Formats: sequence, C-alpha cells, structure tokens
Amino acid sequence: MQITDQTSRILQIETIPKRIISLVPSQTELLFDLGLEDHIIGITKFCVHPQKAKQSKQIVGGTKNLKIELIRELQPDIILCNKEENTLEIVKICEDICNVHITDIYTLDDVKKMIIDYGHIFNKEKEAIHINKNLDFEIKNFKSYIKERSVLKVAYFIWRNPWMAVANNTFINHLLELNKFENIYQNKSRYPEVDLKKILLNGEPDLVLLSSEPYPFKEEHTLEIKQFMNDAKVIFVDGELFSWYGSRLLKSFDYFKKLRDRIE
Repeated sequence: MQITDQTSRILQIETIPKRIISLVPSQTELLFDLGLEDHIIGITKFCVHPQKAKQSKQIVGGTKNLKIELIRELQPDIILCNKEENTLEIVKICEDICNVHITDIYTLDDVKKMIIDYGHIFNKEKEAIHINKNLDFEIKNFKSYIKERSVLKVAYFIWRNPWMAVANNTFINHLLELNKFENIYQNKSRYPEVDLKKILLNGEPDLVLLSSEPYPFKEEHTLEIKQFMNDAKVIFVDGELFSWYGSRLLKSFDYFKKLRDRIE
C-alpha cells in the first residue's frame, strides 16, 4: 500500500501496522475511537484522552522531547507525527526506526482527510467513514445554528510572558471563523507575540478568549488584560475543543453553541 501523508511524503506500507506509536495527543484519542487501542504501544505524556491511555500505554516522552531509545526498544511498525507538534529533527530520527506518517492540519477538510487516511493505513475504513459522517452532521448542524448570529471581534490567547495570540494559518483560526469570530490578529501569521498595550490598535475586540491550554490562565490574568481594554469581555475557553483535531471535534460544536449562547 502506498500512502501520501499531509506533507506530501510517500510511505510504502507492506502490511497493516500492528505496533503504533502516537506523538500527538489528539491523534492518540482518534486511534482509540477507531478501535485501535490494542495496537497502540507508545504515547506522549500529553496524551490525556481517553483517561485510561496514560495508565495502559508506555509513555515515550513529550511531543518535542522523546525517549528515542525507548521508542527503538518498543519496535513500532509506524510512528504518527504532526508538522506543528513535532520537530523536523524528531521526524528524521523516527524515520530511522520505522515508517513515519505526518499530518498537517489547517481546516476541517484536512481533519477528515486524516481520518480517512488512518482508516486506510490501519484497515479501519468503516470506522473512519462513521466518524466523518458524524462530524459532517455536527458541522452542518452548527452552520445552521450560527448562520443568523452576529460577527464578533476576538483575540484568542494561548500564552503569557510573552503574550502570544492565535493568528492566521492555524486550525484554531479556522474554527474561530466558523464561529463567526473575527480574529483581530488575522493579518499576522501562526502564533505571534503581541503587546497588550497595543491591542486596541489591532482592532478593538468584543471578546478576549483565554485558552485552557497550553498556558494555565487564571482569574488574575483577566484583570491584567482588562486594563488595556474598553468593554471587551474576557472569557476562559476549552482549548482542547478549539485545537484538538480528530474525534474530539465531535464534542466541539455543542460546546461552541453553549459558548455563543453564554456571551450573547
């Protein structure tokens, strides 16, 4: 079987991989939901869903700091990476061990393509199609819900010291657009460092969203932001439901509805 991953790398897969290492939390959860639990032999310390994952699977490090020798000892058939989560150096080291599949996610279509690709690679086509059908239903339902809602200007923060926001060319920004949230940092790329004192110069936001990950924002940080705002609401949001691509997205759209109902 020949598979082209989302970075245009071609993989030759002779037999269905039976020993899988996942270096991406959202993709680990997807593997469980595809029914591949028994074939997962290694995950990262950040793979927190499902809860039983860290209790039953070997931890091979973080997404960017791996225990390479442990990975070699586990003798995987395939290692699953992501262009944003894992460094090029990690990919190259892993390629010396076995096949490496890399995802590169910017849109919901990218997510659905990843799910179908995993279905092909692991002989889980029916399960993959089922997840995508459910995802299509949730997306269609949400688009109908959000259609008549107003556009709100937002700033979405993921880090402090330095303050870092979500900008263009990111999956989070794609979901913000779907929510009819106009990102005031749309003219920037990826995850820029920003000066809070100049936030109004980028376009006064109606909402400031503080993500639950990767930075653990607290109530005191809302006060820090508000001194540079006029009337913007500062709201804590579930970062997993805005950034985890894969089967966790099936929970995102109900969350988005409740969020919108809460702020309007």
